[in-house]
Amino acid sequence: MSQTTVHDGGTSTAQEKVQDAAGQAREKAQEGAQRAREGLRGQLDQRSTQAGQRVSSQSEDIRTVAQQLREQGKEGPAKLAEQAADRTQRVGRWLEDSDGDQILGEMEDFARRNPWAVALGGLAVGFAASRVLRASSSERYQRSGAVDRGMTTGLPRPEPYDPPRYDPPVATTPSVSGERLS
Repeated sequence: MSQTTVHDGGTSTAQEKVQDAAGQAREKAQEGAQRAREGLRGQLDQRSTQAGQRVSSQSEDIRTVAQQLREQGKEGPAKLAEQAADRTQRVGRWLEDSDGDQILGEMEDFARRNPWAVALGGLAVGFAASRVLRASSSERYQRSGAVDRGMTTGLPRPEPYDPPRYDPPVATTPSVSGERLS
């Protein structure tokens, strides 16, 4: 009986150690995820502010174009350019004023309201990425010399080497008159 008790005590101690290690690993993973989220929010906030400043600058350029169109007497295109400048400026201000949490929240809301748009967007991005990767991989493959070794598909292969034929000399027999016979 004492062996069973010792064995049970050893098992429970090992289980406690495993549970403690698992709990510590879980805490570390949660801390790492929290740090990653904070880093993402900070980067998103910084990048959105920079993008907002660039977009606002572009809106001023569009306003300049609208003014030039008005000076040329082109009122219709000038109004369209002015409207585009207004919308661009609103987007720029929103990007500058929004923090990372707000942008992520609005992106999540958009994804909930428009799941098909998000799915199609993801499909388009995935397709574009696959085309870029395929093109770059073909270029790397060609640069590696695989084409020279004939290891590609769809590309012409070099003709196989066909050595010249060797025709042995014809044996000649001397004739009585000294002429050769072939």
